[in-house]
Order: sequence, then C-alpha cells, then structure tokens
Amino acid sequence: MRTSVRLFASLRSRFGEETILEVELPAAVGDLEADLRERGIWTEGARIAVNHRFASSGDRVNQGDEIAVVPPVSGG
Repeated sequence: MRTSVRLFASLRSRFGEETILEVELPAAVGDLEADLRERGIWTEGARIAVNHRFASSGDRVNQGDEIAVVPPVSGG
C-alpha cells in the first residue's frame, strides 16, 4: 500500500514536502525508519511522528494515520 510521509525542516529542503512509501499496513515505525534510511531520506536524530505524536520504533502505523519525519532542529 502506498502511504504518504510528510517531511520537515532540512529534509523538506532536500527532498520536498513528502515522500511515498510502499508498505504493508499495519507496519512498525521502525520498519518505516529503515525504509527511509535505505532510500537516503533520513538524518541522524530524526524522529517519526504518527498523528502528531512522536512514536517509538515498536509503535504501529495504520491506514489513514498521518506520518511525519522531523529532523533535529536548533535555534536560538
């Protein structure tokens, strides 16, 4: 199944607003991260959020969930 993953900050600058993953849902967040890493759409320290909440690698993603990747940001 095709699922959309929104990208933010530096990832959005490099790869655009979103990317599409082909995954069987439900899927573990860790599997999504592995797929994104394999495709080079990752940066160390990034986190995956599911439905506006940061998720851990064992959390599940279901059809209709909003998925986003948020890299570390700095400010001052």
